[in-house]
Amino acid sequence: MLVLLAGIFVVHIATVIMLFVSTIANVWMVGSFGFGRVSSGLWLLCNTTCEQLTVSSKDEASLKAVQAFMILSIIFSVIALVMFIAQLFTLEKGKRFYITGATMLVCWMCILIGVSIYTARFTGKVPKSTSYHHGYCFILAWICFCFSFIISILYLVLRKK
Repeated sequence: MLVLLAGIFVVHIATVIMLFVSTIANVWMVGSFGFGRVSSGLWLLCNTTCEQLTVSSKDEASLKAVQAFMILSIIFSVIALVMFIAQLFTLEKGKRFYITGATMLVCWMCILIGVSIYTARFTGKVPKSTSYHHGYCFILAWICFCFSFIISILYLVLRKK
């Protein structure tokens, strides 16, 4: 049981770190043009230098929603981690980690909404590029989506021994 708790804790820490990286770094879409490459994230557009990401007025609300949901997912994931640690010391034996699991499900839902909006609205929209593909931040966000769902289910099923 201790090994299972330690494993869940390590995967949760890894999920929080990957959420931070995927939200902060600017490599959600990568495109190539002429002699270089350009990457686009949630905040900046980078080629040799980085500049503020400019989007059309119809996509601005979508970008703000993606930014908000990714930040909310980080917040809920950190809250769930703190709650798990607190419940380890305060929860009676035989009880389940319901609050931690529910908080991670909210984190999972925020990741799902944020990445789905990005997929629907911004796939292939890399300015000044001729060919494009998804960057590592986009892939990390989907990996965090999977990990947060697995962790939340494990928290809901797991009992304190």
